[in-house]
Amino acid sequence: SNFIFLTKKKYFNDTQFYRVIDNFIIQGGNSDDVKTARKRRLIGKYLLPPDTKRGFKHDRGVISMPSSEIRNPHKLASPYEFFIVTQKGGAHFLNGDYTVFGKVIKGMDVADKIAAVATDDGDWPMRNIYIRSVEIID
Repeated sequence: SNFIFLTKKKYFNDTQFYRVIDNFIIQGGNSDDVKTARKRRLIGKYLLPPDTKRGFKHDRGVISMPSSEIRNPHKLASPYEFFIVTQKGGAHFLNGDYTVFGKVIKGMDVADKIAAVATDDGDWPMRNIYIRSVEIID
C-alpha cells in the first residue's frame, strides 16, 4: 500500500535507479536532485515495519523494500526506495530480512539492461538512470 500511496503522490516520477549491482539488484526511488528531497519533506519522514513472515522469497524479478539508512536493528524499511532482484536463480539469502511486496511480470529485459550499466565504486551508475513516471494500472 505504501508503494501505491507514493505512486499516487507522483513521488517516484523523476527519481533514479541509484544503486546497481549486476546479477544482484537494481535499487531505485532516490535521487540527488533537490526536487526529490523536497517531495520527501512534503510527504513526511517515516519508516515501515518489516513484513517478512508471509514466506515470500527473493526470486528473480521480485520487488522488495531496502532497510533504512539509519542504525536499524529491526530492519525498518525506507518507504521511498525499492529494489528489484536481477540475480539469476534469485537472492534467497535476503529472505526473511527484507519485505517482498511485488514482482516484475513484464520487462525484466529492461531491468537486466539497467543491471549491466557501468558503475562507480559505490555502485552508483556512471550515467543517471531516471524513472520518468510510475503509474498504477487497474
